[in-house]
Amino acid sequence: MARFLFPRWANKVVPLGLLFGVLPLGAAVIGGFWYYGTNKHLEVGYQPDQPVDYSHKLHAGDLGIDCRYCHSTVEVSSFAAVPPTETCMNCHAKVRRDSEKLLLVQESWATDQPIPWVRVHNLPDYAYFDHSAHLAAGVGCVSCHGRVDQMHKVRQVQPLTMGWCLDCHRDPGPNLRNPADVTKMDMAPATAAMAGAGIPASHEPYQDRVPAVTSSGRQVQAPLHCSGCHR
Repeated sequence: MARFLFPRWANKVVPLGLLFGVLPLGAAVIGGFWYYGTNKHLEVGYQPDQPVDYSHKLHAGDLGIDCRYCHSTVEVSSFAAVPPTETCMNCHAKVRRDSEKLLLVQESWATDQPIPWVRVHNLPDYAYFDHSAHLAAGVGCVSCHGRVDQMHKVRQVQPLTMGWCLDCHRDPGPNLRNPADVTKMDMAPATAAMAGAGIPASHEPYQDRVPAVTSSGRQVQAPLHCSGCHR
């Protein structure tokens, strides 16, 4: 009678291993890549819930608070700072102090712990973006962020992809205005005819392009070379 190196029950090891081991592990790996590898910040319409029910429509729209009051570094830094609790309490130390919507703000103020705001607009780490440079050129907030003054809850309205950015860099004129008016959401860009009108979009180095000329006579020449955003 022939002898086998492994018992008969060993024949079930491979299918059982596939069923209870490899398949769940593969599903976990795929699910992990799908969840952590998908950049939800590149999705138009992304609108996360925030820890505090803050309405931009009320503050920036109805009350007319300028964007720069809360995002105070946007004109002098590469990033637009999230306002600290102190900024909120400049008003709410006296305004609607007992509102339930402000409980987390009051707690943050008392404990000196920041409010865990959820970021809505986010670029990959390998892309360099400078808010101050764009505002100095006259790119209005509305061009990238939409009518935030009409949003109860902020959502993403532009894809923020490389192609979308390049479309503006190749033809910045339609998005330019007087730098003093960059935070005016209801104001259309005020540009003169572009000096480079009629030149087809291309990947030519930005030095070879004719700059856009705004109504105030400023010249804006946005970089198209890779090093402009990938440094």
